[in-house]
Amino acid sequence: MATDPAPELDRSAITAAIRALTHGETDTVSLMATVVCEIHHAHPLSDWTGFYRVTGPQVLKIGPYQGGHGCLVIPFTRGVCGACARTGQIQNVPDVDAFPDHIACASSTRSELVLPVRNGNGDLLGVLDLDSDTPAAFTKEDEVWLTPLLAEVFQKAI
Repeated sequence: MATDPAPELDRSAITAAIRALTHGETDTVSLMATVVCEIHHAHPLSDWTGFYRVTGPQVLKIGPYQGGHGCLVIPFTRGVCGACARTGQIQNVPDVDAFPDHIACASSTRSELVLPVRNGNGDLLGVLDLDSDTPAAFTKEDEVWLTPLLAEVFQKAI
């Protein structure tokens, strides 16, 4: 994985903004829309940022996003987002062409970071997907930053 390619990324400021904007909100879609907007406009290497929501057994459907069009439906059995939803594990893929069964929603995507999103009951609400046209764009620091932030924001999501 890359070293932190974005020293100008002020994770603490983005976190503070997300906390302020989502304070007291429990609606899942409203939370997703706000989080994705803030992350997308702040992360210089995220060319597409969005949520895929769990809408049925083993099925993700596109939720709020920023960037070009995304895939509308992703089964848990396919792609990076499906792997994240299926396993509950973060998927940080520095080269999507090397990922078996990668779904190319955009042919320009070179790397991807996907994190599971759960509410306080542990229910999987969906996944947060960050795509970049830059290889190895996402770092361990991104994972360490986003994991507790997502847990906090979606704690009371309904």
